[in-house]
Amino acid sequence: MSELLSVALVCAGTLLAQDCSRDTALDIIVSPAHTPMECLMHAQTLAAQAGLPGGGDRYLKIACEHRRTEAEPAPIIRRAS
Repeated sequence: MSELLSVALVCAGTLLAQDCSRDTALDIIVSPAHTPMECLMHAQTLAAQAGLPGGGDRYLKIACEHRRTEAEPAPIIRRAS
């Protein structure tokens, strides 16, 4: 199992980038990665596949995260409707 995850957060355009997180994102796209370089490459692919329409109503924030172990609690993810 890979230890890294490429994470793409789709956030509202009105949200500051530093406030865009798993808790505040409108949607989350996750892909496993084996190395930091692969993580960055997957992140670019996720960004391209997201197909966000032009304009300032949404933007994409990319991050590489370490996969949580079973001993660690999973974060609570809320989605806006």
